[in-house]
Amino acid sequence: MPLSSSPPAPAPARPSHGESNEEPPVCRELPTLVSSFVDTFVDYIVGGQFLGKEEEEIEGTKKKSTSGEGYGVHNKIPTYRPPVDRLIAIGDIHGDLSKAKESLKIAGVMDDNDRWIGGKTTVVQVGDLLDRGGEELRVIYLLEKLGRQARKCGGDLIVMNGNHEIMNIEGDFRYATHSSSLEFQHWSYWYERGNKMKEVCDGIRRRDRLISGDNDSKIPDTIPSHLKARFAALRPGGPISSRFLSKHPTVLVIGKTVFAHGGILPSHASYGLERMNEEVREWILGKKGHFGPRYLHGRDAVVWVRKYSEIKERLCDCDVLEKALEAIQGSKRMIVGHTIQQPFGINGACMNRVIRVDVGMSSGCGGAPPEVLEIKNDENLRVLSKSERRDIEKSVPEQPFWKKRNDGLSSLLSETSVK
Repeated sequence: MPLSSSPPAPAPARPSHGESNEEPPVCRELPTLVSSFVDTFVDYIVGGQFLGKEEEEIEGTKKKSTSGEGYGVHNKIPTYRPPVDRLIAIGDIHGDLSKAKESLKIAGVMDDNDRWIGGKTTVVQVGDLLDRGGEELRVIYLLEKLGRQARKCGGDLIVMNGNHEIMNIEGDFRYATHSSSLEFQHWSYWYERGNKMKEVCDGIRRRDRLISGDNDSKIPDTIPSHLKARFAALRPGGPISSRFLSKHPTVLVIGKTVFAHGGILPSHASYGLERMNEEVREWILGKKGHFGPRYLHGRDAVVWVRKYSEIKERLCDCDVLEKALEAIQGSKRMIVGHTIQQPFGINGACMNRVIRVDVGMSSGCGGAPPEVLEIKNDENLRVLSKSERRDIEKSVPEQPFWKKRNDGLSSLLSETSVK
């Protein structure tokens, strides 16, 4: 058969990206999968954990964050929860990943592979994950992962907002460390590159740049360059604040136990605990301006007050505490952090109507040995540490902290006053 003398017809030219209204089939079919994969990849690079997306297990409707970052399931925060058989309270962590892990192991809820083994135990961390340490994001990611694993087992891990979360959302970075600035810059680098990966497909829309000044992402000139990534991540509506901190309660009641970072005053109870949680959540999501509600500021703020946590019990206002507990139906005790309780560790005051759990464990706060509070059957309280198990009535160790260690004393004393 003779060969044709005419040349073969050329193959149709493949349109370059952006020249055709029809996107590649893979982009039509897989934008959600691609987006989820990229988010998971960035999570692991930044936080050392595989998170993915979690189906919310609390009632509510799916809402998108005003930042448009795609972490959009934000339901009403449960403020009142029923009693549980075993409840653990952990104090301020301040960016110290190793002490966070040690606390969780002392509580018997995490194994050496960072997996949840606490069964139906509920853990409450009373806030202040941020500042003074250099692994804040890794702490946040670890607790988020464990919380998801716990809920699948019938337990829970609840992180609360402390005064340092509020400060950082508002752009007050006085206590941010150099190493933490590097951690947030690392996060920003990979977050931006993750968005660029998503933009390969037309089905995944372009995101505003975090730091370049696009639209709502503009960062004030007053923010130093080394803190711009931190500001972008944590401001109201920011990716980290929206995804993680907006889900954290500011006040919480589990059975007979009330939790707050600083403490709840009668005026707070009258205002409404559920109302406070909802207003703080809306603010963190970027719907209420740059600064948080008034009850987050000042010496009587729910995250700042020290009326119940002065180390010398005679300085505690037990009468106000009693009125606050009376205003919260069914409550018997309050758990607070915020004020370092050295040299005594976890201890009670006002006839154990308040338990103070901030032991100053972070290396940025003196580096005390971690302790956690255990409450069984809503009644029996004891303090757990590596070296002992003691009833809360025996809340003063035989040797003060400063006699067990000969370093860090000056730092510890100063932290107690300014924290």
